[in-house]
Amino acid sequence: MKALIIGGGIAGPAAAMALQQAGIDATVYEARPGGADGVGVFLTLGSNGIDALRTIGADASATAAGFPTPGINMFSATGKPLGQARTSSPDDGDLVSHTLRRADLYRAVRDEALGRGIRIEQGKRLTGAQDTGDGVRAVFADGGEAYGDLLIGCDGLRSTVRTLIDPAAPAPSYAGLIGLGGYTRGVPVDVERGSYTMVFGKHAFFGYALAPSGEVWWFANVPRRDEPARGEVEAAGAEEWRSRLLRLFGDDAGPAVDLIGTSHQIMPAGPIHAMAHVPTWHSGRMIIIGDAAHAPSPTSGQGASLSIEDGVELARCLRDHSAIGTAFAAYEALRRPRVERIVKQAARLNSNKAAGPLARAFRDLLLPTILKKTAGSKQMGETYGHHIDWNAPVPAAG
Repeated sequence: MKALIIGGGIAGPAAAMALQQAGIDATVYEARPGGADGVGVFLTLGSNGIDALRTIGADASATAAGFPTPGINMFSATGKPLGQARTSSPDDGDLVSHTLRRADLYRAVRDEALGRGIRIEQGKRLTGAQDTGDGVRAVFADGGEAYGDLLIGCDGLRSTVRTLIDPAAPAPSYAGLIGLGGYTRGVPVDVERGSYTMVFGKHAFFGYALAPSGEVWWFANVPRRDEPARGEVEAAGAEEWRSRLLRLFGDDAGPAVDLIGTSHQIMPAGPIHAMAHVPTWHSGRMIIIGDAAHAPSPTSGQGASLSIEDGVELARCLRDHSAIGTAFAAYEALRRPRVERIVKQAARLNSNKAAGPLARAFRDLLLPTILKKTAGSKQMGETYGHHIDWNAPVPAAG
């Protein structure tokens, strides 16, 4: 069996390694001529994502590129402590969520895949695909073609494969927030290294973590009701955003103003989108996984982890079911309930970041109680403690 994987970010190479472990050959086709180096700011790789990489023996280089971030301390705009939350399973053992630059995670997964002999072709933008009955034919913008037994779309929020499977598939939904981040040196912050601090500001949301090097990694979520035009937010320069953020956080307690004002690097901003529910994940010999099928907002801290889980689970399904349609159905039954639950949870959290004055008062009053209840909860365990048993057989969909 041969798989054509569309998308060479994080999900694509991870899926290729899992397929290889299942005895299935895969080639990855990436639209960007130079790969995804330098794309994005930083992200959290959850303990569940690390566990999924460990299942295919690919976790070491990814965790080495980041630093452990097992928890979050939350504060109001006035500096009032609102509570703590874990970003790892209460029973994680040696598995602790890590924060790392997205580009570093991409390189770690890509280089691991290349080291295993997996072919990654760059500059291959998919323009069409046809199910030929006994296989699938992919067509690329450069005029090239590729043939395989199945095609897997790991091509993200703006997935071409998603629309090939279902021309009526929904577009990504705007979350009402603009996201950006940066890095600051030389500003002392009174926090424990490796723990996130997050502040529900009066006008925007701010989070930061102290890296082992002493550098502070920070991000901001700025509410904006109307969805920006494509490329509008990205066109604003770093200094324009620095000035705007300084105004937004000027009345809040905490080090946001100092960190932003002296930041040596502010990464490009962008609107935050999510894919809450895609009705059709697969058709014939084509399937979508990762952000192409279910993109939670960054609030979840689960985007990369769920994408990696997807690749491992799909490989298990294809290993255990020779009929591709049966394997795809088993995969969807296995994955849809979990990923859509996490996407919905992240959407609820986003609404707290864009709260008005009255909603802020209720949030700050209720959040400490909510955080106490969820600490160590079944929900938290199901998210961060999820484990894939590679050796367990995958049942057919009921």
